[in-house]
Amino acid sequence: MRILHVSDCYAPRTGGIESQVRDLARAQVAAGHEVHVLTATLGPEGERGGVVQDDDGVQVHRLGARLPFELPVNPAAVPRMRTVMRGLAPDVVHVHAGVVSPFAYDGARVALRERLPLAITWHCMLDGAVPALRLAARPRWRRAPVALSAVSGAAAERVEAAFGGPVGVVPNGMDLEAWRPPGASAPADGPLRCVATMRLAPRKRGLALLGVVEDAVAQLAPGALRLDVIGDGPQRVAMARRARRRGLADVVTLRGRMTREQVRAAYADADVFVAPAVLEAFGIAALEARAAGLVVVARRGTGIAEFVTDGVDGLLVDDDAGMARALVRLASDRGLLERLRGHAVVHRPLQGWRATLAAAQAEYARAAAVAR
Repeated sequence: MRILHVSDCYAPRTGGIESQVRDLARAQVAAGHEVHVLTATLGPEGERGGVVQDDDGVQVHRLGARLPFELPVNPAAVPRMRTVMRGLAPDVVHVHAGVVSPFAYDGARVALRERLPLAITWHCMLDGAVPALRLAARPRWRRAPVALSAVSGAAAERVEAAFGGPVGVVPNGMDLEAWRPPGASAPADGPLRCVATMRLAPRKRGLALLGVVEDAVAQLAPGALRLDVIGDGPQRVAMARRARRRGLADVVTLRGRMTREQVRAAYADADVFVAPAVLEAFGIAALEARAAGLVVVARRGTGIAEFVTDGVDGLLVDDDAGMARALVRLASDRGLLERLRGHAVVHRPLQGWRATLAAAQAEYARAAAVAR
């Protein structure tokens, strides 16, 4: 099958959509498909203007433009998109969208004009955007021959509210075996070892996480909890400043960006993964932690709830105060921590590449059916 992915962002940028699109494309190549990617992201050396690069078998078409801050945007890309689509004649065009994805939306419009089977997957929660999308786009997209999906059931509910149904689910995938823990060892004595992996940006709520930790620490004996924060972003300086001002310098360590191998090593030395984001469409970092056998503490109503069951392999909470109470419970009740972690180690999550590839193929079949 010839598959054409369209994404504003792709490697060498790092982040949720770009990493997931790259991994999905590579998994599809490994499954025997011919896979191309159209992206507005410049290449490692600034390649653009339609340059095609081989990325482990994935043919990446660089249609970006030189813009300040290397923004993955190119308003003049539409003619090149049309040329590529006509030349490739793909069996399906798979567009990957966020709330603001001008390049991806251009790709969707071109695919529709070229009468190509079109699947669109949203990698975000559309909270706040639903009323505007319902008013501006719903009539057109309800009639369009397109298969709409999202990366989780929670995210799909928002897409359906905005555009109408039906809306499928194409979950993010990962190599579950690569994150398998070495064994079902009991939690170590000493402080509750917490870790959070995220981009240090407002949407991920890193500053709110510090408030959660401050609340939990106030309810525990000194030294009962520590937190490592993995990742980087525009709020790193503000988080470091707040940790110092709130007396958390000995509790919270900002470890910066790490490789996947380093993250796996960090998880082997942790008990609990904390995910404070409210608008979490899927939570690939939380899934990696869940596959590594960590107890996940996250907000209810997010995509994380699709692979974490409250009271079974993690704790789901309604607000920041509830998240603080959950950390206090786990720090105070090592029997509970051991039970949750034991279940997480033994019962593997289902969101591996087999499930993701099957879900994508189902959406491609639906896109082909509605395009006839």
